[in-house]
Amino acid sequence: MSTREVVEKFLGLLAAGDPDTVAGVFAKEIDWYVPGSPQLPWTGRRTTRAEVADYLRTLGENIVPEENVDNVEALIVEGDNAVLLAEFSRVAKSTGRPYQMPIAMRFQVADGEITKLYLYEDTFKVAQAYAQ
Repeated sequence: MSTREVVEKFLGLLAAGDPDTVAGVFAKEIDWYVPGSPQLPWTGRRTTRAEVADYLRTLGENIVPEENVDNVEALIVEGDNAVLLAEFSRVAKSTGRPYQMPIAMRFQVADGEITKLYLYEDTFKVAQAYAQ
């Protein structure tokens, strides 16, 4: 599979909502980074495929899934690297506060699997949405 095909498969599986199936698109060992606050349990580094499913479950427990809106603006691919530009809208389950922000995701693909995913988002805005 090409880099574009792998990333598009990831996006389709993500929309379907099964964390274990999404994790199957990743290599056994990965470089995953979502910057954030210690108060946001889904942020931080991940290094294995299994941690991807855990990340998605944890995130799912903290947002109102039926309120998610993801607007993909562009997918830029060059060789093994891809960058996704999008806008995410979420609602924090614990506070009911909505938040919306532009995001960028950096992917690296090898042998038909995602080996790197970095999510760049407005972590301050996310932390504010969850602040008690």
